[in-house]
Amino acid sequence: MKSIEANFFLSGQHVYLREVRISDVTESYYRWMNDSQITQFLESRFYPNPAEKLSEYIQSQKADPNSVFLAIVLKENHRHIGNIKLGPINWIHRFADVGIIIGEKDCWGKGYASEAISIVADYAFDVLNLHRLSAGCYKMNQGSVKAFEKAGFNIEGVRKSHFYFQGEYVDDILMARLKI
Repeated sequence: MKSIEANFFLSGQHVYLREVRISDVTESYYRWMNDSQITQFLESRFYPNPAEKLSEYIQSQKADPNSVFLAIVLKENHRHIGNIKLGPINWIHRFADVGIIIGEKDCWGKGYASEAISIVADYAFDVLNLHRLSAGCYKMNQGSVKAFEKAGFNIEGVRKSHFYFQGEYVDDILMARLKI
């Protein structure tokens, strides 16, 4: 019998990252992707997210050589609490974007996002030999700003009035981390 440890892809102190699987499209995952509070800062919030679409997205990411799509799982109980994506990856210029969702609200504000971001950044720099990682978020998404800053990202700029959110235009915070 295969141990759960054998399924770890990348491991940190409190979470491990592994490939996202079709079997991850559970009632919980479906709930995350259709909860307006969880997805309020994601562009996917504008479209319905039926289970079939979520499964198709996972399959497309697995087939994409320019993307690394990983589940964030708690070590203590192997609970899938979110996802993190590295991509698209530009192999010529050696950069990629990082996107993250913590879908379980009881896991917000506990440092799991910054730990997952740090783990994926180390993988991007040390294994994939990337030079630069970028991320962006709505100005009012201070949880994301703090998580990325804690993981070594710096704010590089602001795109003023970039997103239309709840009846008004809001800024896009641009962050990045370079390989040291």
